[in-house]
Amino acid sequence: MLRTEDINIRDPFVLLDGGTYWLYGTRGATCWGPATGFDVYASDDLKNWQGPHVCFENDGTFWADRNYWAPEVHRWQGAYYMFASFKSDLRRRGTAILKASSPLGPFVPWSDGPVTPAEWECLDGTFYADAQGRPYIVFCHEWVQAGDGEVWCLPLSADLRRADGTPTLMFRASEAAWAKEMRHSSGVTGRVTDGPFMWRDRAGRLLCLWSSFSAHGYTQGLAVSDTGEVTGHFSQLDPLFEGDGGHGMLFTDKTGRTLLTLHSPNEHLKERPRFLPVSEDL
Repeated sequence: MLRTEDINIRDPFVLLDGGTYWLYGTRGATCWGPATGFDVYASDDLKNWQGPHVCFENDGTFWADRNYWAPEVHRWQGAYYMFASFKSDLRRRGTAILKASSPLGPFVPWSDGPVTPAEWECLDGTFYADAQGRPYIVFCHEWVQAGDGEVWCLPLSADLRRADGTPTLMFRASEAAWAKEMRHSSGVTGRVTDGPFMWRDRAGRLLCLWSSFSAHGYTQGLAVSDTGEVTGHFSQLDPLFEGDGGHGMLFTDKTGRTLLTLHSPNEHLKERPRFLPVSEDL
């Protein structure tokens, strides 16, 4: 049994299913280089965890060999779909979709490689279904290629196997006054967009969580759709968290509270998931 403070992951994602909290994330030890898979942890109380249980492992036939990032698991049409980012020498970074019959996995490749645009460096795809039940992936066009990092949405086929339309720009990092310019080790300068996650609050507003860097370090940002749809224009709100933590998501716990989970601090091998109650009046 592990305590939350014992788990070294980035990009935490919680699925509450069958009365159990399932926690996924990027393995801290292998996030920046060669990688082979993802784990899941199970809990009844968000404090004590069983695991890690391997829920996806490259058997040698998978197309990517590095930067296994940000696994999210969503239930859709009776199955479980993992959205996660990968990279190889032969393909740009992108989000692919895997499938399983249980939150425990094993997840197996479902899409034919990334569903994000092949010519873009993309990451951190998340799932969203609109009011008509049309599925989308919301993802980042990476700042190391775009300069000013971008968040886009793209329709998916009903079976979540492929893209089914053209992408729509939601916003750029520079639209947030707090997002500061960064310099990449390659010499590229720009502003980061990381970790989008969609949430409709009790007032009916459609929110997009995302992360970048501010004067306080890694920061959890928040934007709201002016139309209430994912294809609308998103205006930037005040950050949710500025204490060197981010790549978060919201979920409802067993008592009905809305919780934010994110990783903090944003420092290699020191990242831990945190669970913070938030007001629905965001």
